[in-house]
Amino acid sequence: MMRTLAAALALSLALGGTAMANPTTRDPSKVPAGTYVLDKRHASLIAKIPHMGGFSRYTLRFTGLDGGFTIDPANWRATQITFTVNPRSVDTGDPGFNKEIAGFLGADKQIQPITFVSKSITGGETGEGQITGDLTFNNVTKPVTLNVTFNGVGPGLLGAGTRMGFSGTTRIKRSDFGATAVSNWAGDDVDLIFEIEFTRK
Repeated sequence: MMRTLAAALALSLALGGTAMANPTTRDPSKVPAGTYVLDKRHASLIAKIPHMGGFSRYTLRFTGLDGGFTIDPANWRATQITFTVNPRSVDTGDPGFNKEIAGFLGADKQIQPITFVSKSITGGETGEGQITGDLTFNNVTKPVTLNVTFNGVGPGLLGAGTRMGFSGTTRIKRSDFGATAVSNWAGDDVDLIFEIEFTRK
């Protein structure tokens, strides 16, 4: 009985905290200054790859994510964002298939993590913008532009700390990064979709 009451109280507090944790602004110039780190529990990177000419867009997820940035709201366009992905952290829902799929993306040749380092930010005043930077994948570095929505900044759970979130998409070609294995049945275009949150240190 006591456990049930405790669980109910915890759920009530969590739900109440969620209500208090809504974003307060989508204006980058009003983001509290500081260093922000990726909240790995609220970070998702999805990749979609055409299967056999387009029967479907096979969907997989990367779980080994990290990243962060330091922001000055008076000069927020100069913020440099660094994001890393463990190429061997691919999750297809089938453990026996994960290693094989990772190999198709070139992860079997990967020495360093996949990295994205931003170089410029355009737009963004109303929450919509582009972040251009260098993507290093399969030991090849190419410029990539991300279409990003800034979902806002606000207090964390139960009003503690500061949290911000982003959604975004981009498309890359495997062949641009030398990841050309099984090109006869896996398409060249890879759509990347991310939902990520950062918390201030």
